[in-house]
Amino acid sequence: MTTTPRPLPLNGFSVLDLTAHRAGPTAVRQLADWGADVIKIEAPGAGLDATGSRRDGPDFQNLHRNKRSLTLNLKTPEGLKIFFDLAKKADVVVENYKSTVKHKLGVDYEAVKKVNPRIVYGSISGFGQDGPYAGRAGVDQIAQGMGGLMSITGHAGGGPVRVGIAINDTSAGLLLANAIVLALLERERSGEGQWVSTSLIEAQIYMLDFQAARYLMRGEVAGQEGNNHPTAPGTGMFQTADGYINIAASGDSLWERFCKAAGATDLLSNPDFTSPALRTRNRPALNARLAEIMRARTNDQWVALMDKAGVPCGPINTIDKVFADPQVQHLGIAKPVDHPKYGAQKVVGQPIHLSRYPQPDKLQHTPDAGEHTVEVLTALGYNADAIAALRAKGAV
Repeated sequence: MTTTPRPLPLNGFSVLDLTAHRAGPTAVRQLADWGADVIKIEAPGAGLDATGSRRDGPDFQNLHRNKRSLTLNLKTPEGLKIFFDLAKKADVVVENYKSTVKHKLGVDYEAVKKVNPRIVYGSISGFGQDGPYAGRAGVDQIAQGMGGLMSITGHAGGGPVRVGIAINDTSAGLLLANAIVLALLERERSGEGQWVSTSLIEAQIYMLDFQAARYLMRGEVAGQEGNNHPTAPGTGMFQTADGYINIAASGDSLWERFCKAAGATDLLSNPDFTSPALRTRNRPALNARLAEIMRARTNDQWVALMDKAGVPCGPINTIDKVFADPQVQHLGIAKPVDHPKYGAQKVVGQPIHLSRYPQPDKLQHTPDAGEHTVEVLTALGYNADAIAALRAKGAV
C-alpha cells in the first residue's frame, strides 16, 4: 500500500488480488498506486508468475508494486476460510481466471456476495463471462488477431502484424479499474456491491475506436496503411537527414502551414493535392514528393520548424530516448523504488495527475511471495502456533 503524508484517493479501501498474467494486475496496480490496501493472494511456493516470468524481472516488479503478499492455497478448506474471512471486510476482489475457474474454486461473485453484499467483484477474461467462447483461454495476441487490430497493422501486402505492446491486457486492465471505481461510487448511493467485468476481446474492439465506427456506420473495412494515417493524408512518418519523424499535416489549415514552413508552396497549387480527398486519392505521389522534402533537414531542424509553424510533429524515439526526453523527465513518469533484495529500481509511474493529490515521490517495492503472510494472518487473529499449523498443512 502506498503511504504518503497526505492520504491518497483510495486510502481506506481494501482489495483482494487474485490476478496473474498482465490484464488483472494492471487493474489492481491502478488501485494500489492510488492508495488502496491491496493483498496479493498467491499460491504457496510461488516464484514465477503464471506466464513463467521471473519474479525479480522488470515485468513482475513493474506490475505488482504497492501491494502486500499473502500465500494462500485456495484448494484447501483452511485456505478458503481465510479468503472468506478477508472477503467479509474487503471492498474489492479482482480476478482474471478463465471464466469457469473461480466457480470451481468456490470464490466466485455469488459466493463472496453471501458473506459481503457490499463487495465489488472485478473480472477480466479472454472472451467474456458467458457466450460460446467463455470457457476458452485468451491472451493479448489472440485478441489482437480476433479483434481486428492485426489486420490493420503493418504495410499493405505484408501480412498481419501485432503491435509491440500488450495493448489488450493493458487496456482491459485500465477499463476494469475504471469499472471498479464506478461501482464503488454507485455503492455510496445503493449500499450494495456488484460484479463488474470486461474481456480482452471487448477491450480490443473498444480500442479500434474510429476504425470500428467506420465499419459500423459506413461499412468500410479498414486495411493496412503502414505509417500513413488511415484517414488523414499529410499525416505519417517520414525519413529525415538523420532519422525518422512523424508529421501531422492533415486538413487544409495544417497542410497550408506545413507547405509554407517547408518551403514547398508548389504543393499548394498542385491540382492533385488541393483538397484532402485529392491528397488521399493521390497519396503515393504525394508521399514520394514529401519524402524528398523531408530528407533535406534533420529531425531537430524539422521539429523546430514545425513547432514554430504550429504543425504537430515529433521524432521516432527508441525507448532509451523516450526516457531521456526533457519533457518526459519533467513529467516524472519513471518512479524510483527501493527494493530490499534488488536495490534501487525504477518502474513506470502513473500518467494521471490530480491537483490535490500529488503522486508519491517513491513507490513501495513489489513484495516477495508471502512477505506479509504473518502480518495479514495476525490481523485476522491467528497466533504463531496457528500460523505454523497452517503452513504444515500447506494452506499458506
